Amino acid sequence: MDNRQAIGSWLSGPRQAAEDMGADFGYRGEQLGLPESGPGAIAPVGRRLGAIAVDWGLCMLIAYGLFAQGDSQAAGNWALGVFLVLQVLTVGTIGSTPGKRLFGLRVVGEDGGRISFVRAIVRSVLLCLAIPALIWDRDGRGLHDRIGRAVQVRI
Repeated sequence: MDNRQAIGSWLSGPRQAAEDMGADFGYRGEQLGLPESGPGAIAPVGRRLGAIAVDWGLCMLIAYGLFAQGDSQAAGNWALGVFLVLQVLTVGTIGSTPGKRLFGLRVVGEDGGRISFVRAIVRSVLLCLAIPALIWDRDGRGLHDRIGRAVQVRI
């Protein structure tokens, strides 16, 4: 092996080095049987971040207006509870929060059907803890989605 190739693979990262050795990673969602693009494909990160920002803003408004009584610090604490309830009720019933609907996303089970209410609760609690949502797999699913056996897809 030429030294320039070794330096190039080191600079390119481990994925590029594995691809150079013949590993085929495919596209995100391929292992789950999802299409590469279009409806039913894995939701892009930007849309998911936009959806959660809309949902959090909505929860802050609700918490500030109904529970916080003018205390902005208390509103943040109440907003987390409102966010949990919003996630459980909307994802557990229709598969989509207001933010997800706005951005054209939906949460489905790994089999493509609706997730059960229990899995929606587990997923939502883990999402509220934040750390599981920041640990992603090769398909771009957070740990909260993997444990809840869910996938966020485009509508």
